[in-house]
Amino acid sequence: MSCDILTPSGAVEVVAALIRDGSRFLICQRPAHKARGLLWEFVGGKIEPGETKEAALVRECREELGITLEVGEVFAEVLHEYPDITVRLTLFSARIREGTPQKLEHNDLRWITPEEIPQYPFCPADTEILEKLQGKR
Repeated sequence: MSCDILTPSGAVEVVAALIRDGSRFLICQRPAHKARGLLWEFVGGKIEPGETKEAALVRECREELGITLEVGEVFAEVLHEYPDITVRLTLFSARIREGTPQKLEHNDLRWITPEEIPQYPFCPADTEILEKLQGKR
């Protein structure tokens, strides 16, 4: 049985981190065996029962990248309907407080600039966020 946190609209609550290093930001390639496999995304995941969005993001980054995160302000919020799931994604600006990102769950990790976004196929839910990073929104 799933324990996903749902919004009133039935969307699954998901959090992600916009981790910057100067003009670059971190993106992660989803594992091939997962939904939307090999597409690129921001690190994060589903909120578990009893967690705040910030606590969920800190946990996900520890589990997926082996880093401790300092969570900042909300950068963007997106509601996106996939054929199999509707997600409400909250992207936080964040910085690495401790550790170096490692591929603990993802297929690959990259630090890219906004100009490099077109070179990577991203999850559709990230489209609005990527446009904002490119100054198109």
